[in-house]
Amino acid sequence: MKPDWHLLTTDAVLEKLGTGKNGLASTEAKDRLAKYGQNLLKEAPKKSPFLLFLKQFTDVLVLILIAAAVISAFTGDVTDTIVIIFIVFLNATIGFTQEYRAERAMDALKKLEAPFVTAIRDGLHTRIPSQDIVIGDIIELSAGEKVSADLRLIESYNLNVEEAALTGESLPVEKSSEPLQGTVSLADRRNIAFMGTIITYGRGIGVVTATGMDTELGKIAHLIQEAKDKKTPIQERLERMGKWLAVVALLLCAVIFTAGIFRGEPIQLMLLTAISLAVAAIPESLPAVITIVLALGAYRMVKANALIRKLPSVETLGSVTTICSDKTGTLTLNKMSAELIYTIDGLEKEWNIDDKIIGKLLHAMVLCNDANIEADKRTGDPMEIALLQAGIHTGITKEDALRDYPRVNELPFDSSRKRMSTIHKTPDGKQIVFVKGAVDSLFEVSPYILTDSGVKEMGNADKEQMFIYNEEMASKGVRVLGFAYRDAKKEIQPDKAENDLVFIGLVGLKDPPRDEARDAVFQCRNAGIRPVMITGDHPATAAAIARDVGILSANGRSITGKEMSDISDEEFKSIVENISVFARVQPEDKVRIVNALRENGHIVAMTGDGVNDAPALKGANIGVAMGITGTDVSKEASDMILLDDNFATIVKAIKEGRIIYDNIRKFIRYMLSTNSGEVLTMFFAILLGMPLPLLPIQILWVNLVTDSLPALALGLEPAERDVMKRPPRNPKESIFARGMWQHIIWVGCLMAAGVIFVMWYELRNSDVRHMQSMAFFTLAMFQMANVMGIRSERESLFAIGIFSNTKLLGAVLLTFILQLMITYLPIFQKIFKTTALSLFELVLCLVVSSTVFFAVEAEKAFLRQRERQ
Repeated sequence: MKPDWHLLTTDAVLEKLGTGKNGLASTEAKDRLAKYGQNLLKEAPKKSPFLLFLKQFTDVLVLILIAAAVISAFTGDVTDTIVIIFIVFLNATIGFTQEYRAERAMDALKKLEAPFVTAIRDGLHTRIPSQDIVIGDIIELSAGEKVSADLRLIESYNLNVEEAALTGESLPVEKSSEPLQGTVSLADRRNIAFMGTIITYGRGIGVVTATGMDTELGKIAHLIQEAKDKKTPIQERLERMGKWLAVVALLLCAVIFTAGIFRGEPIQLMLLTAISLAVAAIPESLPAVITIVLALGAYRMVKANALIRKLPSVETLGSVTTICSDKTGTLTLNKMSAELIYTIDGLEKEWNIDDKIIGKLLHAMVLCNDANIEADKRTGDPMEIALLQAGIHTGITKEDALRDYPRVNELPFDSSRKRMSTIHKTPDGKQIVFVKGAVDSLFEVSPYILTDSGVKEMGNADKEQMFIYNEEMASKGVRVLGFAYRDAKKEIQPDKAENDLVFIGLVGLKDPPRDEARDAVFQCRNAGIRPVMITGDHPATAAAIARDVGILSANGRSITGKEMSDISDEEFKSIVENISVFARVQPEDKVRIVNALRENGHIVAMTGDGVNDAPALKGANIGVAMGITGTDVSKEASDMILLDDNFATIVKAIKEGRIIYDNIRKFIRYMLSTNSGEVLTMFFAILLGMPLPLLPIQILWVNLVTDSLPALALGLEPAERDVMKRPPRNPKESIFARGMWQHIIWVGCLMAAGVIFVMWYELRNSDVRHMQSMAFFTLAMFQMANVMGIRSERESLFAIGIFSNTKLLGAVLLTFILQLMITYLPIFQKIFKTTALSLFELVLCLVVSSTVFFAVEAEKAFLRQRERQ
């Protein structure tokens, strides 16, 4: 029986778990991982590859095809039976391969999304995947993180946890490390942090008492199994369209069947023809193939450091009109260094630890700090790491400073206060509080200032001078932090820590813009996308960086959160489109900005990394979380995670989203135009009283060739040259917009007319079987000519390059070789009921089928000419 961890003291818990505050040794952790297994909840069992293969045979149209094979067997046509069964298995193999690849791609994405935690092992702070946590690990907790295992808290500093995932209680619960007494319900175990709950405020350290299915959440794991993935909007539209097309195709097949019977064709032949034509005409695989294209597209995006969490986002990316981006780490390198120090004496060129003011400031920089530098490992906020490095350069390490001034309490950073405070015990037994934060927020609570001669009241002149230093640094893109302190003879309570402070000075931290940010902003503007900066930084700092990367033009406008609060919603809606920089904003301001832009008809991508950014991320069309600095809460609220926290990655993802949408349109254009060509050929031939152009086995072959290699290769088509030079797509636009319906109909009619012409020409001189061989060859080549023509919606094939998609070219050449084998090799002639074509007939078929390529090229030339005018 497991101990009641909540009833034991922290020392007793550590002893029973065989661990200590310095954590487990790496070797011990490895042994425990092997013993207890990974820290994972069991997922619903996945279909095995075998069951996935069998699933391919449950489709209604496949069952109809199997019925056709049975009919052929009963009528004694063994060849047709074998070929139909072979085609069914080949279709199943292709479908299985596609689904299996898509499933593996999505699994890989989920693995990349797995959260990391900060564990103490071998006495060092180490970032490890949450699945590698073991019982006895010491885990650090901070605001915004999701608790990855059940923990008994051994330290707690204003730690608040939201336990809705476990107890249903939506209000955060304040935690403690003190042992409890008596019988305590799950919801009242204040010294336990449960797996799946979220840290909303404060900081803590806990020891792992249970992992995976042994956690409290694991016991009810069946309640949190993920629901089935919803269909993307494009899938839903295509599914509706597919049903409508199926009705039309089945009606045409019924007409063809009935007309054939009235003409005296054998019932068995017409029945097999109608079934084969229905299978060929109904685009039953469209929604499934779209899923595969989206999933593989999302997997490709990972290579560009954009992790797509929700599949519909791939489609939405192509419509983004506004990118609201954070500054630090996204537009800048997030590689900060403390470069400047200003005190009441002005710019300090010498950072001497023995100097009264500088010494106090350096101690504040190192002690009021949650980052860690241990050997070569650095963990924590880049800005705090830069402060620690400045301390190390002047001879103060955090470890030494904490030995002299141990931390006894703290008040974590809060976006509304814009300050962080830590309380320490001094060597003489008194207490001192160090505070850092935004300069204006520190001045609100600092009536005093430190000088060489001691502490004095801060006059207006002192305050104005410090503001001048602040503005001077901020205008050059330098981030500025203020520092203050207060001595006390007795214990300082956290809620009273930030009163009557003594202001020490300013520290300027440089974080240069990313080189690629400028190019990415330029690409945005070319693509009709407006980049906007939203930051909590000083307005001057924000404006300087925004000008540097090209977001803020010479006559561009910036606004602060305080100024926003004085503007009504209606007025804000009218001006929001003219503002390029939002500075000193609160997380709730982000929600207001998103809402205003969306109400104005914009498709908004919004970045965020903090706990309080979650509402804005959810409210945006595309919520973008930071993969490096982002909290677990922000990642869960997002649609996409930037694995490198880079603004340029958002632009790459938008480009990839546009490419994928373009390729989906090409795929649909190709599938439906070729399908309509097959159906219309059969329909017009019957209508004109001509023999059947194709036999059932030939129809199925053409359909197999169409649905497989060339069609899938279209999904790998590279970007069109203007992909980032055209405005964003209207999200309400139909997938068939911009003339696609008309294109599908006229291409289908042209194919039908070409095949009918070949039939008419050949029927004058030869028998029906030879005519069907020519019609069969012509229709197959029509499809290959068509796929080469539609590789670009506007550009000529000769402009984009025949060899720019070698996979598609290979698929076309392979199909041509297979068609030649079917036509000329006796073994295939017997199966597909073909006869050899003369050289003249072969050339005639190729010439007629090539007309669709030149017609499509002519259509594109006409459209280009019209656009130029």
